[in-house]
Amino acid sequence: MATINDNYLKLKAGYLFPEIARRVNAFVEANPDAKVIRLGIGDVTEPLPAACREAMVKAVEDMGDRDSFKGYGPEQGYAWLREKIAAHDFQSRGCDIDASEIFISDGSKCDCGNILDIFGNDNAIAVTDPVYPVYVDTNVMAGHTGDINDKGEYDRLVYLPVTAENNFTAEIPTQKVDLIYLCFPNNPTGATATREHLQAWVDYARANGSIIFFDAAYEAFITDPNIPHSIYEIEGAKECAIEFRSFSKNAGFTGTRCALTVVPKNLIGKAKDGSPVEIWKLWNRRQATKFNGVSYIVQRGAEAVYSEQGQAQVKELVAFYLENATIIRTKLSEAGLDVYGGVNAPYVWVKTPSGLTSWDFFDKLLHACNVVGTPGSGFGAAGEGYFRISAFNSRDNVNEAMTRILSKFK
Repeated sequence: MATINDNYLKLKAGYLFPEIARRVNAFVEANPDAKVIRLGIGDVTEPLPAACREAMVKAVEDMGDRDSFKGYGPEQGYAWLREKIAAHDFQSRGCDIDASEIFISDGSKCDCGNILDIFGNDNAIAVTDPVYPVYVDTNVMAGHTGDINDKGEYDRLVYLPVTAENNFTAEIPTQKVDLIYLCFPNNPTGATATREHLQAWVDYARANGSIIFFDAAYEAFITDPNIPHSIYEIEGAKECAIEFRSFSKNAGFTGTRCALTVVPKNLIGKAKDGSPVEIWKLWNRRQATKFNGVSYIVQRGAEAVYSEQGQAQVKELVAFYLENATIIRTKLSEAGLDVYGGVNAPYVWVKTPSGLTSWDFFDKLLHACNVVGTPGSGFGAAGEGYFRISAFNSRDNVNEAMTRILSKFK
């Protein structure tokens, strides 16, 4: 009989979002007339920008002509897309990132897990708590952790609590860690990081030979000019950081699938014998072996984000969701709840009232208001007592959800 990867047996019984779906489905089945509003999973609702749709239609037509047909593309992504990303997202902000250091993929979620392929099993790994579950679960799957304890923490991971007391930005660890996951604007808390805070992390990483995995999936929601959009705006970051980005939330590509990972060519790791190894070469080899690239049609759609029309349409989309976040923050505050985030970020982090656990609050919102959010405990032990509300929905649904919550809590 074939053996399995026992590391999967260490995982919690169910990934957070499938468990939410299970509870919601059970409620809907028992209450078929209930009009449930889902503000849990961070999935977008508004259509793809017209510029992206038009570019994709043109690309489909290209596929119908022998002269313009595209088969396998470069595993790293087409140069015309990578060059636009480098110029617009990085070089325009003073970041010395070359197009050759950008790898196009089908999602940041995938890349955050796949990047572990090129790192060893003996690294000390730091994650914030609460944290996007993918960071933890993929390390469990890869065998980088021990077993889970009663608090929901895995042995061999270094947890860095983020709370209201530290403004939801983790303190620099006192011990040495090798791999560090940072996400700003943060999922789930909606917190942002100052330039000084990121500089402290970069300084720590350089001093300890650490590598930062910087998830910037929500950078488009930053409106404060003093907040960095990229880790590479910080001096020295090219020596110690890999950055993940996505078209999912800014341009509505959650179902279209396109993202990117930046791996600087001067980023160095070490082999077991202590010899230096270029990380870029390993990631390039991994992608060339395990990935056949994002489709030509999708990449043409992503390229259109950088057109004049695309930029205007994407800004309009981002502004729409940010206004949703403002409505959520305002109304939940009126309901007497303590709220965080929702500024420069599409997520609002709510303290559960009356000592309710995060899952109890989930059930109360679902049953009393027919509104779905995300229990904070699903993001880690320090998330207990909090709740995430997503701004990704229609304006009508956001207004209706807030009306329902106000009627029960004010």
